[in-house]
Formats: sequence, C-alpha cells, structure tokens
Amino acid sequence: MKLNNIFYVIIFFAGLSLMACENDFTNPGASTEGDVVTSADGLELLTRGLHRRWAVGRQSPVYTTISTGFSTFELRLINPGNISENELSLGGNDLDGSNTIVSNIWEQCLITRKEARTVLENLDVVASPELQGGIRAYASIFAALANGTLATYFEQVPLISEPDAAFSSREAALQAAIDDLDVAITAIGANPDYQQFNIDALNTARALKARYHNMLGNHSEAISAANSVDLSSTSSFIYDAVNTNPVAFVSILTNNVYQPVDLTLGLPSGLHPDTTDARLPFYFQDINPEMFDYRAAAFFDDNEDPIPVYVPGEMNLIKAEAYARQNELNNAVTELNEILTKAPASDAFGIGANLSAYSGPMDQASILDAIYANRAMEMMMSGLRLEDNRRFNRPGAERNRTFYPYPNSERDNNPNTPADPN
Repeated sequence: MKLNNIFYVIIFFAGLSLMACENDFTNPGASTEGDVVTSADGLELLTRGLHRRWAVGRQSPVYTTISTGFSTFELRLINPGNISENELSLGGNDLDGSNTIVSNIWEQCLITRKEARTVLENLDVVASPELQGGIRAYASIFAALANGTLATYFEQVPLISEPDAAFSSREAALQAAIDDLDVAITAIGANPDYQQFNIDALNTARALKARYHNMLGNHSEAISAANSVDLSSTSSFIYDAVNTNPVAFVSILTNNVYQPVDLTLGLPSGLHPDTTDARLPFYFQDINPEMFDYRAAAFFDDNEDPIPVYVPGEMNLIKAEAYARQNELNNAVTELNEILTKAPASDAFGIGANLSAYSGPMDQASILDAIYANRAMEMMMSGLRLEDNRRFNRPGAERNRTFYPYPNSERDNNPNTPADPN
C-alpha cells in the first residue's frame, strides 16, 4: 500500500473498546461516533486513521508482530530491561496474559477491526460511488489484516465486538479475513481508477488472500490468488520524519531492544542460509560485524524506511508450498527456483538470492524444508515465522511458544475467554 502522506490523527469515538468485551472509555473531549459516521469526510478521516493505528508506534501491530520473531529465535534481545520483549524471548510460562506485546497485538487488532466495521456499516452517507468504493476497499483490507493477524498468534478469536463475545476458531477468523478481501477486490473492480488513498489496493488484497488461503491449507485457492498478484508492484506502510518506522526508531537504530540473531536466522543447522546468498547483505548492515553484533538493514535501518505489507517473493513461495503439499513436486521446485535464482535487480524491493537452482532430493519433505528455509530468508522479520513454524510442523524445540496466551484485558472482562494454550 503506497500510503504516502496520509497520517491523520485518529478519531477516538465514545465507547471505543480495548477488548472484545466492551467497556466505556468515553473521552468527553473527543468526537463521538455519531459525529464521525454521519458525513463522508468523517468516514474518510477515520478510514485514513486505520493506517496510522496499524503501522505507527511501539504499540502498533507492525512493531509487535515483527517482535514475535523472538518466539522462533529469529531475534536476539539487546537489553533485558525491555521487559515485554524479554518475556517474549523467554517464552514458555514466562509469557503470560500480562505481556504488553501480546496485549497490544490483541487490542490494536480489535480496535482496528471495530473502526473498519464502523466505516463499512455507514457507507450509505457517502454519495460518490467512487469515494464509497475506495473507502470500502481500504476499510475491508484493514479488517482482514486484523482478523488474519489475530489468527496468526491466537488459537481462538472473537469475531464480533460486543460484551461477553463468543470465541471462534482461528480458521473461522482466517475465512472472515478472506471474505473481507473479496469485498475489497469487488469494490476495486467497480472503481478501478479510484486512487484517493494512493493505494495499490488490488494487489494488496490479492496477496493477503493468497497468504490466508495458504494458512488454511486451501492449496488451489492460494495458487490462484498468488498468480493474480502483479510481482512488479510493491505494497508498503510509508513513514516520514514525524510518523516514524517503529522498528527502526525503537530498536534497530538505538540498538537497545533487539536485532536479528545472526546469519543463521535462528534456523537449525541443516537449514542455514548459503553464505553466498545475496539476501544476507540485503537484510544485514554487515555480515561480518565485530563482536557478532549483527544489525538489521533493508526495511529497518532508517526512521523513514517503508515496511512491506508483503514482499513479491512470498507469492512464489506460497505457490511452491501449495504445489509441494499436493505432491506436484516439479511445479513446486519451479516456483522455488524463481526465488533461489532471482537477481536483486529483478525484484521490486531488490531482494534477490543469486543462487543455483534447487539440487536437493526430489521428495516432498526435502522440498518443504527448502521452502521453509527460503521463507525465513526471503521474508526475514516479517512476523510470519511463528505461523510458518507451526504450519511446517517444525520440532517444538525450534520455538518457545506455539500460540500466545489471551491478554488479561480480555480475560478480566470476558467470561468466554478460553483457557490459555500450553
């Protein structure tokens, strides 16, 4: 999403909840929900605010989901005084419902989804079909991101924002995300030239649809959605001097919270990246640093670096995985080779491996291992490693949690909150 210069102050309306079980957090000085939803300008402003909530600040899903790399040993902690990150790095029973990162993933996703739903439920006040279609597409994409992200880290998810909300399976949350993306794609199709928000919304919706179908194991649908994405397009959260890249600002540039662990990416010995892999100098500031002080580069070493919503290579790897799981191994290797042999200049972000084609055993397990390792390399610090680790049925020793506990903010207010996973 090329969301240049759209950082607007988010409107907080009365009764906005921090959890699915809603309390009244009324701010008497804030705009009310009625103020916002009775005009096209108000809905447009609220819609633009979704980006800032999602992408800016230490509490944002962008920062917190990337921080989940601790759970698969992708990150190393610099300063244990960062208590929430430290608990995430320890995992196991040291990570409980009081953890701020876990709580922020949960709460910010629920608030984003609530705001997106508020927009979608009040679009009849927008007279212009073009503006209505643009707002519908944008809000639907963020609603999908919210449900898809919750399903990435939690076993169950409340799909409705109401007191004592019931919980549904993560599979139901992923399907809800796909349904929202279909709404977005239809809205874009009806208004293909609408660019009010400066979004490449179509490729964003298609790429996320491929991701969530892949997470559900819908192989044919994942391949179809991935094939529909224009790989020359990029989709990023955009930052500036005021609304800064949260990972760069909080962690990488200060070197006081976390950095990537090292050139192994936390992978087991048999899956380490090739030392000549061109993705290493892309993602690392220095591949031979003094005192093994590895630091992230790419999308994280400047306060104004954009952070991708997805990288184009994810689409090839989704197809490779889907083919492999259907035992279409030649097709799987063809897609894997697109990543292995890719030159940086041929990638929209400059991510290339410059390696030889796959020459390993032509059996499903070996090919899936190679796909998993290349997802870790191609999509380093994307927040997707924990989901990948589970889906590829990696040994439990390669992660310190399988799913996250439910935040105390939910448990203390919603009696339907499930027991925490082991």
